[in-house]
Amino acid sequence: MTTAADRIKANAARFRTPPGATTAPTEPTPTAPPRAVREKDVRRTVDLSPTQHRRLDLWQREAADSLGYARVTGQEVLSALVDLLLDDHDVSARVTRMLPGRR
Repeated sequence: MTTAADRIKANAARFRTPPGATTAPTEPTPTAPPRAVREKDVRRTVDLSPTQHRRLDLWQREAADSLGYARVTGQEVLSALVDLLLDDHDVSARVTRMLPGRR
């Protein structure tokens, strides 16, 4: 009589060994380790002065009003700014010129 455990072991063995494969040990083929592909967004944080924070908060409320939204989040704003920085050469150059004064 075959038990449920025997059937599970037989199925497991069947799935471990591909059809037509030999069970004799073979030389492992050298392969490069798989590269991890990031699928989740990466979080960045930013420290703002109290004045910057208040001004950004005010800007977000004004932007939400002009767009007809209930609110515009800081995440949306900063993500859009990063896209602008990376896609617009003039903005990128302007930010680069600003950096030495922020150290």
